[in-house]
Formats: sequence, structure tokens, C-alpha cells
Amino acid sequence: MTLDTTQLNRERVFFADAEAIWLFGYGSLIWKAEFPYQERRPAHIEGWARRFWQGSHDHRGTPENPGRVVTLVESPGSICQGMAYRIGAEVLGPLDVREKNGYLRELTLMHFHDGSHAEGLVYLATQDNAAFLGDAPLDDMALQIATAHGPSGANRDYLLNLAAALEDLGAEDEHVVALADRVRDLRSMAR
Repeated sequence: MTLDTTQLNRERVFFADAEAIWLFGYGSLIWKAEFPYQERRPAHIEGWARRFWQGSHDHRGTPENPGRVVTLVESPGSICQGMAYRIGAEVLGPLDVREKNGYLRELTLMHFHDGSHAEGLVYLATQDNAAFLGDAPLDDMALQIATAHGPSGANRDYLLNLAAALEDLGAEDEHVVALADRVRDLRSMAR
């Protein structure tokens, strides 16, 4: 698959007649929603785990020194906490550009805290995309995140902002917490 998925996503129209669409955010979309939305609600999806397995060549790293950002991997029985946004269809164009580094629009079922649910979209980067890095030892991932920097800033800021946003949601994510702790340790050792 190509590194830039913008055009592929524009062909993935799941809600052609919808005036508003639900979008599930599980990474920077939780804490950095730079798009207009009609409603914002904490939500979760089931059967997926958040992992820092996707390369970032365009936001939190460079082609020579890619950062690591989150994607979702199938994980039966897991719950991934995040934020749902009700958006107009016109917002998808700019989101396709934001998420162009290997992410594709997919359908998902979101569960809200009040017990209701809705079908919506999630941007997902699978292992068959050109930017997928996959699993690595935690210390190696932490070092990569601590040292990568791209046009959107330091990769460590992405991780630490995500950890803070999840904490604010009351969401537990051992993978994110462990990486954040390691990156903080690396920062204190460098001082």
C-alpha cells in the first residue's frame, strides 16, 4: 500500500447520505481535535488495543527518523477508550490529509458511557501499510519516541499528551503508561 492514503480514503464512503457522522479518536484525536464538531463524547470500542506500532514520517518524525504513533491491533476482549466526535461529512477531507500516513477509514461500533452506541468511522493503520513498524522491545520504542521530531513537534509530546488525555478520561492503557514512564526516565537521565 502507498504511504499516502488520502485518495484511498476519499473512495471509502460508508455514510454517503448522512448529514453527520460519528468519528472515534484513540490517539491525537482525543487531545488535538483541530476540526469543527457538533458533539464530543467519551466512548470506547471493543476488540481492539492501542499500540505505538505505526511510523510517523510526516508529523512526529521524518522519513530518515520516523516517530511512533498509535494504531489499533485486534485484541479479543480488549476495550479501547477514546473520544467520539459527531462531525459533518465535509470534515473528512481535511482528516484524510491529517491521517494520510497509512491510515484508512474503517467502520466501527462505538459505545458511550450512558449505555448507548452508534456506528461510525475510525482511522486504522494495519500491518500492510508502508509506514507500519510493528512491535519492538519497549526500551527501543521509548528511545525512538524520545528522539524523533517532525513538523508537528516532538514525538515524546505526542506520547505524553496522549497519556495525560487518557488519564483525564479515567482510561487505563498499560502500553501507553509504560512507554510514557520510560520516556520520562530517558528525559531525566539526559539532564
